[in-house]
Amino acid sequence: MAAASLLALAAALLVGAGFGGFDTGAAAPVETEGGEVTYGSVIKLMHEKTKHRLHSHDVPYGSGSGQQSVTGFPEGDDSNSYWIIRPTPDSSSKQGDAIETGSIIKLQHMKTRRWLHSHLHASPLSGNLEVSCFGGDELSDTGDYWRLEIEGSGKVWKRDQKIRLRHIDTGGYLHSHNKKYNRLGGGQQEVCGVREKKADNIWLAVEGVYLPVNGSK
Repeated sequence: MAAASLLALAAALLVGAGFGGFDTGAAAPVETEGGEVTYGSVIKLMHEKTKHRLHSHDVPYGSGSGQQSVTGFPEGDDSNSYWIIRPTPDSSSKQGDAIETGSIIKLQHMKTRRWLHSHLHASPLSGNLEVSCFGGDELSDTGDYWRLEIEGSGKVWKRDQKIRLRHIDTGGYLHSHNKKYNRLGGGQQEVCGVREKKADNIWLAVEGVYLPVNGSK
């Protein structure tokens, strides 16, 4: 399947070449149940309430910014739902480091290389804050910055753990709901930003290639 092939390619790239100048080290990527989520991992984020995966594709919005659209996709086996977790350029974090609650992260769409982004444009279906994909390997700004908020008492991000992502520039939480796009088909639903903390802005890291934590055996 396309998704499996892309995931295998991701694993090879992570081990052999690294991403964005990160040190690669000798450790192979692994999939772990409940393991820690690390920088450089390639993951899918699942919306807890609807079970849709955070998704993007080279299709622009027909309104708002006109940037690359971001949706919720109902199927787990889709190659356009993989995201690479990156630190911000001013961070001392490196590939394989665990990610603590409160950290500011970036999510790079694996297939198109653009960044998960938000701004004050209105989202197409609900009129909330638009969430798009923007830039590329050599182009990024603070509109691509998201703060990790772990639900409950956890201090370090783990797979299958409830989290929120709050956009730094707008204060909006990454959000989705059962509002479907007619023109995109496939049951894709709106992803947007909302400033209120709600059940609809909870996500979990699910399928992916998870790099082992630095220093782990």
